[in-house]
Amino acid sequence: AEVPPKTPAERFSRLFRKAGIFLGKGQFAEALAVFREGEALALALGDEQRLALFREEIARCVTQSEPQESD
Repeated sequence: AEVPPKTPAERFSRLFRKAGIFLGKGQFAEALAVFREGEALALALGDEQRLALFREEIARCVTQSEPQESD
């Protein structure tokens, strides 16, 4: 069993890596769920800087996952 990271920095880092793996596979819904988890953690900890980072990634994920219009 994996030992959960102790510090907030380790937790954020793990979430970003996990989301990055999903993004690399084109699994935007899964990546979005991980970014939302990070957003909730940042909110709970009052970490404005990381909150902004997660929200930026969430917006990018939502844009990427929308079906592209083709003419």
